[in-house]
Amino acid sequence: MVFIDNEGINDPRINLALEEYALRNFDPANDYLLFYINEPSIIIGRNQNTLEEINFDYVEENGLHVVRRVSGGGAVYHDFGNLNFSFITNHDVKSLNNFAKFTEPVIKILRKMGVPAELKGRNDVLANDKKISGNAQFSTGKRMLHHGTLLLDTNLEEVVKALNVKMTKIQSKGHKSSRSRVANISEFLTEKIDVEDFRALILKGLYNENEDFETYHLSAAEWKAVHALKDEKYGTWEWNYGKSPKFNIQRSKRFSVGEIDLRIFVEKGEIINFKIYGDFFGKEPVKQLENLLLGARYDRQEINKLLEPVIIEDYFGALPKVDFLELIYGNDEVEAS
Repeated sequence: MVFIDNEGINDPRINLALEEYALRNFDPANDYLLFYINEPSIIIGRNQNTLEEINFDYVEENGLHVVRRVSGGGAVYHDFGNLNFSFITNHDVKSLNNFAKFTEPVIKILRKMGVPAELKGRNDVLANDKKISGNAQFSTGKRMLHHGTLLLDTNLEEVVKALNVKMTKIQSKGHKSSRSRVANISEFLTEKIDVEDFRALILKGLYNENEDFETYHLSAAEWKAVHALKDEKYGTWEWNYGKSPKFNIQRSKRFSVGEIDLRIFVEKGEIINFKIYGDFFGKEPVKQLENLLLGARYDRQEINKLLEPVIIEDYFGALPKVDFLELIYGNDEVEAS
């Protein structure tokens, strides 16, 4: 087993690029272990519709990273209280989807620390029936990775806020996350420990399981390749948002000018059909607006830029442009109970 030193990097785009680079390029004669701690971010499963998983306004306001990973499964929140681990090995039929094989050594270490950890269901590690670790896998056909989270001291309130989707009227073929009751590992420890010391304890425990453990430091050329992968993939809108499956959105609201009902069809992150219905009055045909947005990214900034020269009142009457933009890409209104 070879431990990959990520040099303390906290950028999830670089860490996920490092993970994939190691999977595809490192010596297949070795098994590898990688740890990383990400700054606040949402990590989206490979087959998910990003907009179905995140509270977009909260993400924007708080500068959270949104990054898609290569493995399947649901969306997860990462911060400095969360330790991520990856095992990279040769692909074999018995290992793929065998979550017990990869979580067993981690569970053993947690139990020695007094945490009642156990694998339950397909891919979650629980303590007293609360999720403390989620796991996922990916295979190239020759090599595979198993990666997981360890919620040591994550801000659970932020998890709820960041993953509390505000745009609900989406019909998508994406794999929707199921929310589980979660807990921090720190709740089960008798003494408080920070994430770096926790990382050291997990690493030491895994070292004890493998006497031939060694540490690998990437060369300058390898780091350059990792950063190139980040720039070309993990840092792009096309991968993180545009890779979402086809989805349809229906947004409607009654304004003083009348009701406006939007039907938006998105494929590969771009608007392929845009229809406007309603009982409003305007002097210009809305077909002009519909055509303007065809082919645009379903992205607030791009839509806003396209609408900048448009006089919205010509199409709907006395409707502020910001209200129309909010209807296209804003939060759903929640009625007070």
